[in-house]
Amino acid sequence: MFEECVLRDRAVYLPGERALVLADVHLGRDRASNVEFPLGEREDLLSRLDALLSGFEPREVVVAGDLLHSFDRLPHGVERSLRAFERRIEDAGARLVVTRGNHDTMLDSVLEGTVADHRVGETTVCHGHERPDPAAGYVLGHVHPAITIEGRKRPCYLRGPATGGTEALVLPAFTRLAGGVDVSRARALRSPLLGAPGTYRPIVRDEDGDETLEFPPLGRFRAHL
Repeated sequence: MFEECVLRDRAVYLPGERALVLADVHLGRDRASNVEFPLGEREDLLSRLDALLSGFEPREVVVAGDLLHSFDRLPHGVERSLRAFERRIEDAGARLVVTRGNHDTMLDSVLEGTVADHRVGETTVCHGHERPDPAAGYVLGHVHPAITIEGRKRPCYLRGPATGGTEALVLPAFTRLAGGVDVSRARALRSPLLGAPGTYRPIVRDEDGDETLEFPPLGRFRAHL
């Protein structure tokens, strides 16, 4: 059911609903990291968000959980980053919807109207750490999928079956500070919505070459890595 979707810069655009979905923004991750991203977390996230908003002109921007990083406090500067994130979306004429992830324990203190999951047409957007109500398909985060090809670890999408006989699209972490979990070596995917790793197709987006590379299911593809 994801044939018409457009994958760009760790996000997905659902054209029928004019919805842009991203996951695992992890605002404040730079404060918990030993190495700060050269551009700074806020500048990198906002500049990439601006490019997506300009390119797609969505009606709705949905965050599939873990908008925040810290579990028990808001590090200095995080609320300012959040307000800038909100303003960019509002200025683009879009509505922001945020689903709660396992890291978002402080989210309700700084953002009103968060939800457990959100329907976009027939698709449910959720974080993926808990099982939502049944739907025709799911877009989720939480897993932070990546894959190592020719010695280089790259963020990737995963597409394959969701438990219950529907389909799932797993997004890579939107923050570039997350190293990612190499799914070619994973024995399990940490979501109740997902089954055995070998049944999922990794999809790598090459932004420099403007190519989307879809590989066979991991069960058949692992031997070539």
